[in-house]
Amino acid sequence: MSDLLASNRTVQILAQAEKGGYGILSQTCYDAHCVIGLVRSAERMKSPAIIQMFPVTLAYGKGPFLKFCLDAAHQASVPIAVHLDHATDPEHIELALSLAEQGIAFDSIMVDASHADSDEENIAIARPYVERATKCGVAVEVELGRLEGGEAGLRAISDAKLTDPNKASVFINETGAIILAPSIGNLHGSYINPPNFRQEILKALHTTFAGKVPLCLHGTDELPDELFVECIKNGISKINVNSWGRDPYAKALAEGLQTKPFPEAVEDATEVFSKICDRFFKLFNSAGKA
Repeated sequence: MSDLLASNRTVQILAQAEKGGYGILSQTCYDAHCVIGLVRSAERMKSPAIIQMFPVTLAYGKGPFLKFCLDAAHQASVPIAVHLDHATDPEHIELALSLAEQGIAFDSIMVDASHADSDEENIAIARPYVERATKCGVAVEVELGRLEGGEAGLRAISDAKLTDPNKASVFINETGAIILAPSIGNLHGSYINPPNFRQEILKALHTTFAGKVPLCLHGTDELPDELFVECIKNGISKINVNSWGRDPYAKALAEGLQTKPFPEAVEDATEVFSKICDRFFKLFNSAGKA
């Protein structure tokens, strides 16, 4: 690992989680209310956490919103990092990296080139961005294989490809990234059939990367609690969560604005979001670990 990343927040949070055998909630936040709700919950539960945003949110709020997220995270009483998820389009990656070069840097970003036709093309796309990010002290997550589905402005993928653990070491070395998102039967969006996760892939990756490369679980909509727990047991340390918090929050805010004063509606919806985060901190066993 580069010396520039030794003190990186995301890296430190995930390293501690892997050592402790617990998972880190990486919750997608769409606005300031969600950010405040996540920080409130993390402090209440004494848990580390990650504020995560999609590129569409970054493109909307740009530097000022990212600065708000960084201040909220880094001034919290518990360790919280800020992560950009699924940076696929060059303009979004460029925006994130140009802000980093101006001193407004995500703690980590996902350079998602999983749409590439081959692993070699994935590496060729990701590596130059990883090199730029590393110079700014930004950790990079990459995806080996390909998840099916799409959400929140992401391009939809219909031809999933499972991760080959035998190719993982070369892939990580060639990209220069330090967080790996595997494809194990998970998908973005709703599961039409009960999820069938290939836990043997996780076990093999964990054997290869334990203590060196954290593993990230995508595609967590509607998963049963026991599957989260099993994935953490088999090596997952970063767990991306989206609609679990987004949908109840949006519903509470929309309904509240019809009958309550604006500040009260916002407060109540924020607390709905926060309590969902509470549940995941307990489920992932990160509560009390900060």
